[in-house]
Amino acid sequence: MTESNQFIITRSFNAPRELVWKAWTDPDHIKKWLSPDGAEMSVKRIELHPGGTFHYSMKIPNGSEMWGRWIFREITPPERLVLVQSFSDSKGGVTRHPMGPTWPLETLATTVLSEQGGKTMLTLTWEPLNATKEEIDTFNTSHDSMNGGWEGTFRQFETYLASIQK
Repeated sequence: MTESNQFIITRSFNAPRELVWKAWTDPDHIKKWLSPDGAEMSVKRIELHPGGTFHYSMKIPNGSEMWGRWIFREITPPERLVLVQSFSDSKGGVTRHPMGPTWPLETLATTVLSEQGGKTMLTLTWEPLNATKEEIDTFNTSHDSMNGGWEGTFRQFETYLASIQK
């Protein structure tokens, strides 16, 4: 995999690294900020250990439901989380993106947290995994959309972090 196939986004949060880690990995926290605005997240299972699974669903206001799953590869609290991310069905199987038939079946996501002066710098690197050329091309041409999606997610995360620090 070449560097050109990576999507990298960095954001600083006004919170200590341990709190950012907990909010990023604890299902009671995740379900309060990870879903798109107006969607409701439900956690079916989370096993926070290498080889463990995070299986979840998101109910969209129009009534549809999407499933997703993470398979944890590396967990180094509170600084590094590596996982394989995919769309899923209710049983935990891998499925195609419901709106993107050429989206990679699996992506590798690496989250790194570093503390800088009481704030936490989060760097997310996302890349296609075991993907075809067509899937890689779809991923690479989607960076603007991914950036917009992650910026919205980070805004929600930032608001949530502020609410639990009070």
